Amino acid sequence: MIGPPAGTRVWLAAGVTDMRRGFDGLAAIVQDTLRADPFSGHVFVFRGRRGDRIKILWWSGDGMCLFAKRLEHGHFVWPSVDSGAVRLSPAQLSMLLEGIDWRSPKRTHRPTPI
Repeated sequence: MIGPPAGTRVWLAAGVTDMRRGFDGLAAIVQDTLRADPFSGHVFVFRGRRGDRIKILWWSGDGMCLFAKRLEHGHFVWPSVDSGAVRLSPAQLSMLLEGIDWRSPKRTHRPTPI
């Protein structure tokens, strides 16, 4: 995904979303369920029922962008709440897209050579 501009907020739509929805259907969820403006420039992320697919909706300033990703193995880590939205940092979004557990990433210690 092309990185959003600095200061862009990332919102996960809690619960599951019908992955057959497109631009208009996802924008309606943003307006009606999340009570947010889909044209705000913020990034909205939705997950399907099986957990192996996500869609990302983003207004770039001159048009609506819709990105989709399907994992071949495993599932996307999602919050356990059923409604509302969860805010992520852009770094957490990157981890989510890579299939990493963004909720509690662990730093690994790399010893320096003597």
